[in-house]
Amino acid sequence: MDSYDPLAGGGPSGPHPANPAGPQASSPARVGTVVWGLIVLALAALIIISRLGLVALNGTYVLIGLMIGAGAALVIGGVLSARGRDKDSFTRKS
Repeated sequence: MDSYDPLAGGGPSGPHPANPAGPQASSPARVGTVVWGLIVLALAALIIISRLGLVALNGTYVLIGLMIGAGAALVIGGVLSARGRDKDSFTRKS
């Protein structure tokens, strides 16, 4: 299903350019994606360590620690991302 976009230069069935704005700058990774990736890696490392018998882990304390760390990382990452966006804008509003 094709929708009409008057700014793209084509009609409902007319040709649309593949990338009308040209090459886009690569966007940085989202904070949430990075944090969840780190959580998965931390859980995998903790499972491997506990299976090797090097350390006896309490599951409740591990989950509490991961949630505290993930929450702090999301809040700090969001604040830093908002500060970065304010530097890019002309109005300095967020």
